[in-house]
Amino acid sequence: MKLSMLAVTSFIALSSVLKAEETRIPPRVEAGQGACVSAGLIYEVDDRPTPQCHASTIVATPGGLVAAWFAGTHEKNPDVGIRVARHDGSKWGESVEVANGVESADKRYPTWNPVLFQPKGGPLLLFYKKGPNPSQWWGMLTTSDDHGATWSEPRKLGTDKALGKGNPNLIGPVKNKPIQLEDGSILCASSTEHKGWRVHFERTRDFGRTWEVIGPINDVSQFDAIQPSILQYRDGRMQVLCRSRQNVIAQSWSADGGKTWSSVTGTHLPNPNAGTDAVTLKDGRQLLVYNHTVRKKGLNGRQMLNVALSHNGKTWQPTLTLERETTAAEFSYPAVIQAADGKIHITYTWRRVSVKHVVLDPAKL
Repeated sequence: MKLSMLAVTSFIALSSVLKAEETRIPPRVEAGQGACVSAGLIYEVDDRPTPQCHASTIVATPGGLVAAWFAGTHEKNPDVGIRVARHDGSKWGESVEVANGVESADKRYPTWNPVLFQPKGGPLLLFYKKGPNPSQWWGMLTTSDDHGATWSEPRKLGTDKALGKGNPNLIGPVKNKPIQLEDGSILCASSTEHKGWRVHFERTRDFGRTWEVIGPINDVSQFDAIQPSILQYRDGRMQVLCRSRQNVIAQSWSADGGKTWSSVTGTHLPNPNAGTDAVTLKDGRQLLVYNHTVRKKGLNGRQMLNVALSHNGKTWQPTLTLERETTAAEFSYPAVIQAADGKIHITYTWRRVSVKHVVLDPAKL
């Protein structure tokens, strides 16, 4: 893998300051402390429905919160399906499998990376991926008209030649939630892995029936980037923040409503090759959930999970530490939303055996 001079310089600079910077990271927050309203597992480990789980997503609907994740024996196993749980206003209900990779009596693929999204004027959307691996998978979509209680028959999103030879399958939002633009269209930040790690966008004006592809936007000789999340600014600009292999969170900007994007560059924030998520708060601040680490010998960098805030998308301040251990524990793949009442909801993989749900009060951040 080739690294640009910018990426090499960024890594050297990051490595020299990260150890000192980690000492200034806020201590792990507890439920009921500061901005943390509550924190708990969606289901108890001793009563878990599957051996492992990963890649949660959360959405606020008129009927309450809905969460989803993929679960089974372990990631990549053909028995991995998509499970959904609903919150009744006081607690999470039991999860149920709503989609899987069964093709026939003797063929079954694993499923991956569900993404929930509630558009205005449309059904609740649940995107997910199906296939043997991220280089060969394809996007699927199922919908719900009753806030996640029942779901339609899943369907494949289709193909687009803009995604190139090797895997022309539409993906939908690859990990993080889409945004709905003023014209009602839904803009999904996505990525592919069959020709290096490349970021692109998929836009639908009819709730997933037809699609327009924008990009890919990055040159893999500069940055290997995937799994973008979209932020919006009051001056009309957009920003994506992405996972990368270059030890930093990568970014790109758009000034024309997502039609074109700048070259992908590095931020000053570390990334241990792990998923992140971000949301634009109602007060205009940007909030990012991420692992403020890089990979080290014996550690994949997912032992600490953090929240950072920014006013401009360029300068970020670590504000909360959700998890922090010195061992090889895993807290990863966050999803974050802000509900109508203003509260911030975060879900993430907790040790690969459950999903944790944290509620924050933005007024105390």
